[in-house]
Amino acid sequence: MDGRLRVNEIFYSVQGESTHAGRPCVFVRLTGCPLRCTYCDTAYAFHDGRWMTLDDVLDAAGAHPCRLVEVTGGEPLAQPATLALLAALVERQYEVLLETSGALPIAAVPAGVRRIVDFKTPDSGESHRNDWTNVTALRTGDEVKFVIGSRRDYEWAREIIREHALDARVPVLLSPVWESGIERDLAAWMLADGLPARYQIQLHKWIWPGVLRGV
Repeated sequence: MDGRLRVNEIFYSVQGESTHAGRPCVFVRLTGCPLRCTYCDTAYAFHDGRWMTLDDVLDAAGAHPCRLVEVTGGEPLAQPATLALLAALVERQYEVLLETSGALPIAAVPAGVRRIVDFKTPDSGESHRNDWTNVTALRTGDEVKFVIGSRRDYEWAREIIREHALDARVPVLLSPVWESGIERDLAAWMLADGLPARYQIQLHKWIWPGVLRGV
């Protein structure tokens, strides 16, 4: 299967997260992920998917009237051919986002790709998998995200932001676990600490409640 990608879905929607939230976007969701976060909302991407050639993926993405493309998963960097896909999208002058966990190295991702690195908090059950060399690999255009499920998660993320001076490197975003009940608490904690980060919600889940795929 060299040169091919296992693709879970390709769809056109509104970007629901990151500093690009609200923008029309084509999503290429790849199959597979080595992590098993407790709050994962895309477990259907662990195994479901079909093999596609690089040209087929590019053709499918190009069928939509949009120049913003996000490659996501699962964990897209778990597939070696993802790097070739990202390079091809940049070559075709798309604006390219990559949504990736903090568990796999991002240094080899082609220039021109904006990497959104989702470092895993303790409540995810996968914080021990974070690859902290990714902090030094961050560049202009990248972002860091923390999904927060509790006060413990918040305090952990706050210390990571301070320890690595993340806000001086890239935009930092904190997102409450969907329907966790801490939405207002998280906002209050950030305000009390003057945390140099952006609060975000998953906009697509608010627009299309209960819809799991294709949004």
